[in-house]
Formats: sequence, structure tokens, C-alpha cells
Amino acid sequence: MAGRHPRHTSSDTSALNKSKPSPGAQSCSELPSGEHTSLTAWAEQVLAPQGQTLAKHHRILLQKLENVTRGDTDRLLILMPPGSAKSTISSVLFPAWWLHNHKQTSIIATSHTAELAEHFGRRVRNLIAEFPTTLGYDLAADSHAAHRFATTEQGEYFATGVNGPVIGRRADLVLIDDPVKNHADADSAHARDHLWNWYRSELITRLKPGGRVVVIMTRWHHDDLGGRLLASDDKWDELKLPALAEANDPLDRALGEPLWPEWESADALARKRAIVGARIWAAQYQQAPLTDASGMFPAQRVAVIDAAPTEGRCVRAWDLAATAAADGRDPDWTVGVKLQRTADGACYVLDVVRLRAGPHEVSETIVATAARDGSAVVIGLPQDPGQAGKQQVAWLTSRLVGHHVVASPETGSKVTRAAPVAALVEAGRLSMLRAAWNAAFTAELADFPHGRKDDQVDALARAYSLLAEAAPPSRRLNVSFLSR
Repeated sequence: MAGRHPRHTSSDTSALNKSKPSPGAQSCSELPSGEHTSLTAWAEQVLAPQGQTLAKHHRILLQKLENVTRGDTDRLLILMPPGSAKSTISSVLFPAWWLHNHKQTSIIATSHTAELAEHFGRRVRNLIAEFPTTLGYDLAADSHAAHRFATTEQGEYFATGVNGPVIGRRADLVLIDDPVKNHADADSAHARDHLWNWYRSELITRLKPGGRVVVIMTRWHHDDLGGRLLASDDKWDELKLPALAEANDPLDRALGEPLWPEWESADALARKRAIVGARIWAAQYQQAPLTDASGMFPAQRVAVIDAAPTEGRCVRAWDLAATAAADGRDPDWTVGVKLQRTADGACYVLDVVRLRAGPHEVSETIVATAARDGSAVVIGLPQDPGQAGKQQVAWLTSRLVGHHVVASPETGSKVTRAAPVAALVEAGRLSMLRAAWNAAFTAELADFPHGRKDDQVDALARAYSLLAEAAPPSRRLNVSFLSR
């Protein structure tokens, strides 16, 4: 394969900056082993015969990957927009160079599908076959598969899709490139949980002591793999490069300056932004997913107050669950939202009780909360269909003697039930009493209906519905009987 050069043709591995190679430039395949002193030099030599040069953002990426190679960094998260050539550098050039520096090591490379993982594997394999002298190693004689091959220096490379088979293998370097397949997976709490559980329980357990992990991705959702990694206890070196520069840009770009103007100008990006819309633009192009993905609850409009109104009707509505938290499980919450409505129609969230517990502790919490609220606060309970649901409500009601309990089945979709209170938030008519639960409450509102949990939203919607349906209290008329 001497004399041929790897092609960069996938959607993310678009053509790099074109330039004419200098006259008499030496072919990379002719350089002796050890000639390159850096990953950047290796990349330049591979790309030069194709008339391609590195842009500024490629160079900072290569520096970050060199830190991984040296061991200065063991966790690197690369966040760049589509079409920035991050995969060409990180999943093709880098693994070949890694095996030049760490010859007797193993790489596990993953992507959202086995097909994409094999695509990267094939390009790495071809690159090694192209430049064995430069790299100081070659493919083993029996290595032909794109997804699995070995080198003459006892290095190993294995490619698989997300959730693919990795048990029984070990890795010194794990590469995760584009772990999210599409918007359906990004918006699915189940799919996000599945990916996260696979990463931490299967993939990361394959890492050898001192092993390193590089994640290359475009953001899709604030709770995607990148978001969870940044929120985890693991310390990640984050390289975040938005399509249009923002404050504190790693490349020292001016505000609004394109990432790769030679490839995609500011005008081209503006046209694309108008087509894809605010949500996709913020996530995939600016690497800053919006938390109010649905736009249903503009949570930033929920004002925080320091004292509750002195007058108004109050209800406490519950959304029930009865499973305690445990290792490997993420059960729903039991939530009780206390909501007050004043005569002018404004509403105030006064308290949120939230717990994960078994049936006994849930019932005890409801009873204790009712005693604390007082008998003037109406209690709203959901009634599951069937006899078991009726029996549960009857039993809870028997324990709430002296309180007004209203039980009703859930009707319509969650979105439909939440729509009236979402309109209240949109109008700026919902406030909340300052308390420790504020952050979790507003975060769930902002996520709805794409968030992992919606128990607080369900309880809030029930409370608002209960207040809207209840008759207003009678008023005392301060006039004589004969004047009525």
C-alpha cells in the first residue's frame, strides 16, 4: 500500500484546510522510525501529501491528545460541532500514534454503532499499513479485520459499538467517539441511562490500572454522556470549542468568530442556525444544551420569594411511588407539592416534600406532612386504576381523618396535564418560597417532558388542577339581614 494516503470522507471528518505541499516535501512513508517528535508533526506529515493543513483548533486538540499520550491527562472530553474533523484527528491519527509510543498496549475504540466503530478501525488499520516505517511497527500477518487487529509489536486494537461486547478484554486506552446516535436516543431518558450504565459498569471496568479515556462527541442533551461525565466525581480535562466563539474562548477568538472560517464562514453558520433551530444549535454547535429542551416550562420565570402570602387557598398534591433507592436502580420519587393560590389567580409553591422509600415510609410521610400542614390544606391523591388503587386511596384516607382528601385518576398525557400550569409559568404567575428544594424543582420543570424524572411536575399539575376546580370560599357579608 506504499504511496497511497488515507482518505478523510466521513461527515465529521470533512476535508481539512487545503494547501499546496512544499516542493520536494518528503513522503511520510519514507521517514525513519522515531523521526516524529510529536503528534502534531505526525499529523502534518500525513496530511501534507493531500494538500491539507491543520487549523488552529486542530492544533489545540492535538496538544490535548499529546498530554494523554505522555500521561499528563488521563481523562479528556472533546466537545466540538459536527464537521470540525475531530474524529479524523482523535479516532484515526491519534490511535496510530499512540501505538507508536506505547507499542505493547491495547486500545478499545467505541462509537454509537458497530458500523461506525469499524469505519474508524478500518482507517486506523490502513494508516498503519501505509506508514509502518514511520510508526515503527506494522500490522501482524494475520490481522485483516477492520474491527480487530494486532501489530508486530504486540499492540492490539478492538472496535465495537456502544453496548457491544467488551467483557473479557482489557485496555490501556479507551476511545469513545460519537456515543449518541440520534435525537431519539438523546431525548430518551431510558437510552441515556442505558449508555451511562454500559459506560460505568462494562466499558470503564475494562480499563487497566493507569489507563486513559478520551471521549470525542458533539453535545445533544444536557443529560447526555458528556453532561454526566462532567457531573461525575472523575476529573475530566474538557476541551469545549463552540462553532461561534463565546467568552473565555480557548482559542482566544473574538466573540462570534467561527471555529473554522476557512471551512464554514459566519454567514454559512448563520444560515444553518436558522434552519436547525435554537435547541439543536445550542447543543450540537455551541456545546451548551438548553435545559428547557421542550420550551414548555420557562423555569427562569419562576420567581423566588422570601415570605408566603397571608391569604389564599392551599392544597398539597401528591405523586406516589413506593420503591426505595438502591445500587443500580434509579426509581421515581414520591413528591408532595404544597401550592397556594391567591384571589388574583397567582400561585405560590410553598413546600416540596420528596423521597424515595417503601410503601410504609411513604404513607407515614404523607400523614406526618398533613399534620404539619393543618386541616385547612386540601390533600390531593392520585388513584391508580383497578381495585388495588381504590384500596390504597381508601387506606390513606382512613389515616387522614380530619383532612379533606380528594382522590382522582390520572387522565390524559403528562404533557396535557401539565399544560395549564405551564401557561401559568409562562405568564410569570408562579412563584416559589426560597428553600433548599428550589434547584431540584426548577431543574425538573426546565427538563420536562424530556427529563429523566417528572414526579414534581406531576404533583404540581395535580395541585394546580385541584385549586382551579375547587369552588372559591364563601365571603362574609358585613351588612344587616334586612339589607340583603
